[in-house]
Amino acid sequence: MKKLILFLVIILVAEPLISAPIPGISFDISADDSPDGVAVSLKILALLTVLTLIPSILIMMTSFTRLIIIFQFIKRALGMPQLPGQIFIGLSLFLTLFIMSPVLSDMNKNALQPYLNKQITQKEALKNAEISIKNFMLRQTRDKDLQLFIKASNMNKPETRNDLPLTVVMPGFMINELRIAFQIGFILYLPFLMIDIIVSSILLSMGMLMLPPMMISLPLKILLFVLADGWYLLVESAIAGFR
Repeated sequence: MKKLILFLVIILVAEPLISAPIPGISFDISADDSPDGVAVSLKILALLTVLTLIPSILIMMTSFTRLIIIFQFIKRALGMPQLPGQIFIGLSLFLTLFIMSPVLSDMNKNALQPYLNKQITQKEALKNAEISIKNFMLRQTRDKDLQLFIKASNMNKPETRNDLPLTVVMPGFMINELRIAFQIGFILYLPFLMIDIIVSSILLSMGMLMLPPMMISLPLKILLFVLADGWYLLVESAIAGFR
């Protein structure tokens, strides 16, 4: 899995920086003013810098963004913002791994393993891995979102969606994920909002102004969520949205 994640990082950032095979790393500390030595040092520095971007890569190119926003919405809708955020982050990570497993398997089969077995070159392996992750993002992205960044970059319209570069596909994928996550969040809020309104109206009509409506509505929200098997329905719909 670490090798696959490293491949994902290289596709996004490191490919333009590495035109030759990745250099070997040694711990020989000595002065080297030759162009080759400086080039190798810069490549190693660039690769180490790229490794720090793995969390951003995870957010930008996978299902993690949509999942974590949906879980934050449900936490707010239930009226329990004090719930530990680490739980939802962990759940989002494991669901992301589950949803992305076909993509990772495809990258492992068509890119990583052939490259490790010296059946294809590094450039071919990066290209195959890029196709796998790009196909996933394109399946989730509207043409309207892609057109926005095509026009903004003043590039010629490609013949097919698969000809689009990652610099166009990634931001289009991101804004589409945000759009879908907010739509789902709005739908999740509606039944809990109705409970808040009904409870507030009843307490107001009974003259119980000093009783916080949240004390009554919170147990009702939890009861509704449990009776509807909310977690099952929420996770099921989230996974189905990527199939």
